[in-house]
Amino acid sequence: QVRLVESGGGSVQAGGSLTLSCAVPGYADRANCMGWFRRIRGNERERVAAIDRPGGTTYYADSVRGRFTISQVSANNTVSLTMNMLKPEDSTIYYCAASATCETLWAGSVAHLGRGTQVTVSS
Repeated sequence: QVRLVESGGGSVQAGGSLTLSCAVPGYADRANCMGWFRRIRGNERERVAAIDRPGGTTYYADSVRGRFTISQVSANNTVSLTMNMLKPEDSTIYYCAASATCETLWAGSVAHLGRGTQVTVSS
């Protein structure tokens, strides 16, 4: 497993925006799909968004669709999550993840994972 590196967490007021970024090493295999999960209820993770890197297809959880946008910068193997209209219930730790396909990642099967970055939204 390759450790992914996240950046961009922080604190913001409700209605504000944050952008998270995640870099995947070029030598990492099984990383055609990259995405974000967030912690809920103890150690459980909830899927947030994913992107198929070769084709560009994106996936979103219903709770974030229309507010969050996942994108990639192919030149430097970076995936970003732009979070707009943030709500207090979006507050938690966000994890970058990668897998061979978005079908497996969206089902929760992760090949690579980051350590997580904290997002705090105050009301």
